Amino acid sequence: MAEVKIEATPNGPYLVTGMIELHDADGKVLPTKSKVWLCRCGASTKKPFCDGTHSKIGFQAAARAVPGSAEGG
Repeated sequence: MAEVKIEATPNGPYLVTGMIELHDADGKVLPTKSKVWLCRCGASTKKPFCDGTHSKIGFQAAARAVPGSAEGG
């Protein structure tokens, strides 16, 4: 299986590199490439993809994952 990397960019989207299969809420497969930017601010008009709105609204991401959270270890 190919390696997939997900990176939270500073005050921006998640950058996903590698071959992925992305499904919408109805289970439909969305077309992707080997590099996609996924919205993290919630304001994109092209969700789940980033459209750059984060920079227009001044999105500020958390500095780090929450310690002790199930996802953060």
